[in-house]
Amino acid sequence: QVQLVESGGGLVQAGGSLRLSCAASGRTFRYLGWFRQAPGKEREFVAAISWNTRSTSYVDSVKGRFTISRDNAKNTVYLQMNSLKPDDTAVYYCAAGAGWIGNRDFISSWGQGTQVTVSS
Repeated sequence: QVQLVESGGGLVQAGGSLRLSCAASGRTFRYLGWFRQAPGKEREFVAAISWNTRSTSYVDSVKGRFTISRDNAKNTVYLQMNSLKPDDTAVYYCAAGAGWIGNRDFISSWGQGTQVTVSS
């Protein structure tokens, strides 16, 4: 059974940092990444990384503040979030697939989500 389990969310003040983790079980994935969904908004792409870590991509609003990485030995993807802003408040979802997950057609698995709240 394929599972993606996120952890690391929480409440932080603006300017603070959080590190999200997503552990995959049941299979390995070539592409891993993160989406987020704020209240009343559509789920949006945040970041993605290829299996060999040579390719990464970020939504413009997080470039320079967020860093995605992965540990293939642990089948885990991370999202280091620095200089957090209230606009980053959302439920963050881990996503995985065999193709580039910036294209949602390639996403085969989703995590259950972890809440990130940034206070001003």
